[in-house]
Amino acid sequence: MQRVAVIGNAGGGKSRLARTLAARRGLPFHAVDKLQWRPGWKAVPDDEVGAALDALISGTSWVIDGWGPWSTLERRFVAADTIVLVDHPLWVHFWWAAERQIACARGEARPDGPDGCDMLDVTQRLFKMIWDIDRNSMPRLRTLIGSLEHGRQVHRITSPELLDAFVASI
Repeated sequence: MQRVAVIGNAGGGKSRLARTLAARRGLPFHAVDKLQWRPGWKAVPDDEVGAALDALISGTSWVIDGWGPWSTLERRFVAADTIVLVDHPLWVHFWWAAERQIACARGEARPDGPDGCDMLDVTQRLFKMIWDIDRNSMPRLRTLIGSLEHGRQVHRITSPELLDAFVASI
């Protein structure tokens, strides 16, 4: 487990899992959100994000957390020796995202959030995104990962209990 892609819907615990995995394995951690957003939620052009991700995946070891442009996912998964798909029921993502937004409202910073971006500014967009990812992107993502299972470890985490067990096993 030297090149790990962590992916899944927002609010599912993937960033906590990815940070823990990187720390325990001594691997560099990279949050895609930090690559794709500039202060004030200004989107970085896809080609710049793709180039930054390509530079990261050319390294010998990494944990990359998050989506980025769809065009970058297959390259990242092919380069990975391990893919972790956080794939909870939709209600878990909504619940945990709500808890995270409440924590932000109390002034707690999100350690892997993009610099200069107020997480509360995107609450409505976050919940719409969770719904859209669940309905539109997750089926396609599951198919893509299923096609790349040979030659790499794939872990599909489908419940909070499995997430806790996976983190404990790292």
